[in-house]
Amino acid sequence: MAHLSDISIAQAQDLQHIKNIATKMNVDEDDLEMYGKYKAKLPLYLIDDDKIEKNNLVLVTALTPTPAGEGKTTVSIGLVEG
Repeated sequence: MAHLSDISIAQAQDLQHIKNIATKMNVDEDDLEMYGKYKAKLPLYLIDDDKIEKNNLVLVTALTPTPAGEGKTTVSIGLVEG
């Protein structure tokens, strides 16, 4: 069975406006720091401290990617799967 590549999976999806996603997550539009239509930064005060105490949270702020293009996303997913 052939597996789809990451890029083919991503390109098959319809992008949703970040404001619609924020509304579904009960995040106020004023809390969004917009970076175009499809991505935004959120303030740290939205992190629930009670959930952090019960779980592990790893924040990856910056890494220099390897020549293969492995950077923050690859390392973050690897940490989660580990």
